[in-house]
Amino acid sequence: MWQRRAFLKAAGVGFAASLMPQQLMALERNELVFASSVQTKAGGYGAVLMGERGDVITTLALPDRGHDITVSFEAGRGVVFARQPGTFAVVFDPAGKEAPITLTSPEGRHFYGHGVFSPDGKLLYATESDFEAAKGVIGVYDTVGGYQRISEFPTYGTGPHELLLMPDGKTLVIANGGIETHPDYGRTELNLDTMDPSVAFVDRTTGELIGQLRLDAGLHQLSIRHMAIDARSRVWFGCQFRGSASASPQLVGYATMDGEIKLIELPSDTLLDLRNYVGSVAASADGTTIAVSSPEGDLLVAIDAEGKRPVLVETLRNGCGLAPDGTGFVASSGEGELIGIAGSGEARRQFDFMFDNHMLRVG
Repeated sequence: MWQRRAFLKAAGVGFAASLMPQQLMALERNELVFASSVQTKAGGYGAVLMGERGDVITTLALPDRGHDITVSFEAGRGVVFARQPGTFAVVFDPAGKEAPITLTSPEGRHFYGHGVFSPDGKLLYATESDFEAAKGVIGVYDTVGGYQRISEFPTYGTGPHELLLMPDGKTLVIANGGIETHPDYGRTELNLDTMDPSVAFVDRTTGELIGQLRLDAGLHQLSIRHMAIDARSRVWFGCQFRGSASASPQLVGYATMDGEIKLIELPSDTLLDLRNYVGSVAASADGTTIAVSSPEGDLLVAIDAEGKRPVLVETLRNGCGLAPDGTGFVASSGEGELIGIAGSGEARRQFDFMFDNHMLRVG
């Protein structure tokens, strides 16, 4: 109940009043609220707010395929980013009192599907590409001034994907995937022989590089894409391998602000079943368990952050989205399924839309 009350308080008094009776009943039935981009069976795109029981609370239409979502209760807004290389992001009011705002990436830039708010909600940071220079940038948007893009700073790498705000509230951690793309070539990867993935820690107030970590040079085709932060402020990351199909490197690791970066040793059978692809990474509510997904391998893996070993392996066809709930995780799939894992029960729910790659626990 605390989570639902916190959500309602942060969303504003008008949120519940704006809901239809069926939507309000759905909200009252659920303690937790989640957000995800979706695709309808008719081929349209949108985003949903839903409860952990699977009740859809409200929906948002999108002009094209969405990717990740970020929400700030301080700003009173959420943002859905287009799948990379996308050129739009949609700012929405969870209370439904104001119409959505569609942001368009500036000339020479495209979005990479992820972003995060500053702690006070006054700024929005988005991973973007300066695609002519093949360099990653963080676009900075003024939420108070109508989401005008006011500046940018480098990610110190190519192909930035997910970024997170560290617990200090000042440092951004950025997964530089190392892969060059260009809108003229869609999602074609243009530099597989010279990839240079890294984890970069950047001061969000100055844009200065605090530290940058890379795996061994022999792993330069191991693209670092998604991340989560555990209870000890370690940044766990999942990789997508772009090298020979006959190779099977480790795919999950962690990095720290004091300079450590390390891949953990997953069992060979689990590693093979991931099929060289980690699609999402999430930390449990208490930060002691990390979950990773592979839509390529139809696999979900929960990992003990201290023991650095799997504690649960679950199958979910085309499963990718992950978010913490009260006791474990919820996972969503491109087939429209929602399940609980690692302590959350095994109930599976089927929807008439398909979930996209990521799921956010709101609040």
